[in-house]
Amino acid sequence: MGQPRKSESNIPNLALQTFDPNEQYAAVVRHRLPHWSQPGTITFITWRTWDSMPAPVVEDWLVRRDAWLRHHGINPLLSNWRSRLDSLPEAARTEFKRLLSDRWNDHLDALHGQCVLSRPEFTRMIADSLIHFDGDRYVLTDYVVMPNHVHVLAAFSSEEGMLQQCESWKHFTARQINQALCRKGQFWQQDDFDHLVRSSDDFDRYRLYIGDNPIRARLNAGQFLHYSKPLTPKS
Repeated sequence: MGQPRKSESNIPNLALQTFDPNEQYAAVVRHRLPHWSQPGTITFITWRTWDSMPAPVVEDWLVRRDAWLRHHGINPLLSNWRSRLDSLPEAARTEFKRLLSDRWNDHLDALHGQCVLSRPEFTRMIADSLIHFDGDRYVLTDYVVMPNHVHVLAAFSSEEGMLQQCESWKHFTARQINQALCRKGQFWQQDDFDHLVRSSDDFDRYRLYIGDNPIRARLNAGQFLHYSKPLTPKS
């Protein structure tokens, strides 16, 4: 798609962009995980249902991740491990993605758990919540609602704004879905995964990944909902 690095948004003074290391950015540690943010920078965000990953799968993945990081001189217990990872040579970052990030996404696409989000009424409920404040609190470009997880591409005006909005999305949809299922308790996993998009090519890859997610998981029509917004380049 070759999107330009910046394009217009509807939020005052917020221009969509990919990550610029020369501009101000910040990290906020929430639930022991670092979340990196830069105003206007498109962010790839994933959150998942509480039963989407069996405990042994998570434990094995964490052991493999921590061993890989230590092998490359990074302490996985430090809050800045992700920024240290980003500073590694491209070959090492590619290896991490192939051995760990892609493996994690493969586990998600195995569709563990009850997968209640495959029900069209719940899929639409989440989609409506994502669209509701688009252009007001954030700029949304893409999403896919899968049976047990959600991927989003969006930009926010601040790091706290991103975290607060993710909490709002999850709290609202969990309450609505639990009420519809006549049950209480945890619905989403507490932590989210987020990644600052670093280039127009990176952005294109994430858009393609989101669009192809239902195909990789071999879903039928009606078991997911995908959205992608055309972007207008900034002149």
